[in-house]
Amino acid sequence: MSAKVGEDGQIYDWLEDWAELPAPEQASIGWAHHGLAVTRAGEIVGFHPERPDVVAFDSKGQFLRSWPTSLKEGHGITVVEEGGREYLWIADPGSKMRKAPNGAYEPDVAVEQGQVMKFDLAGLEAGRLARPPHTAYENGRFAPTSVAVDEVRHGGSGDIWVADGYGESLVHRYRHDGTYISSLSGEEGAGRFKCPHAVFIDRRRAESELWVADRENGRVQVYRLDGSFLRVVGEPFLNSPSAFASYGEKLVVAELRARLAILDLEDQLVCYLGENGEAWKQPGWPNGVDELQHPVRMPHLHQGRFNSPHGLTVDTDGNLYVAEWLIGGRMIKLTPAPR
Repeated sequence: MSAKVGEDGQIYDWLEDWAELPAPEQASIGWAHHGLAVTRAGEIVGFHPERPDVVAFDSKGQFLRSWPTSLKEGHGITVVEEGGREYLWIADPGSKMRKAPNGAYEPDVAVEQGQVMKFDLAGLEAGRLARPPHTAYENGRFAPTSVAVDEVRHGGSGDIWVADGYGESLVHRYRHDGTYISSLSGEEGAGRFKCPHAVFIDRRRAESELWVADRENGRVQVYRLDGSFLRVVGEPFLNSPSAFASYGEKLVVAELRARLAILDLEDQLVCYLGENGEAWKQPGWPNGVDELQHPVRMPHLHQGRFNSPHGLTVDTDGNLYVAEWLIGGRMIKLTPAPR
């Protein structure tokens, strides 16, 4: 089934449940909470809703391969290229909601802190980042949610930026070799971050920028790649920025509270896609609840209307891929409609 979403000039065909997940019975009980990325070959990389496995699909949604990891969750996934080879950086907050024998969902929390790991496309570990030596972690928890890299192939420094969205609400900067440099709190900008859920290197302009999805403050804070603050984006029209993807002069923002927002080069809203203003107001959102008030898969998912967009990526043809945050997950592909 398909539907059309968008406005004049930004119309997309909506393809529901686009990807063929392996182990579908396990996937149906897993509370999906992962990111997405696209490789140079056009493969779409995500994470299984229940298993600790990286999964890869072709652009038609056919399952290609998977590999196991030691991660709790592939929350933030970023593809980078170094020396002609591709790698995945994955941010794992160190916990995951899992179904208990009584039907409730309970957090499966790692004994240690969250982690940031690097893999090649065969699934072999290629590196990891240490927890930053910041005073916030003397008593606080490191729970990273996103990674962005200022890639050398694009003229960048190689620095790695990590968002601790679920821990101490900080953004950390590392050198290419993993040496910690510094941290951002938001206080050097528009105000203290509150769940900096995603970081993204925006390369649409002559000078690349670091975008931070300051989700619970309903805005984006934008920095130079030296860490100096530039501006705030989206306060009048964003409610829960959670992930980014760009194509051409447009930037797409996934908002957890049920829509995508398309922005232009002037940081202005072009339109929303799949807006569903009532979704997040439902009992148990992003899921439904049973008679015992235990979470169950949201019973009312609608074609052309989002429930809880979480992971987002775009391919070279401008197709958008969205992974939603809910039991069983929902993978949606938005294809630019012919004009």
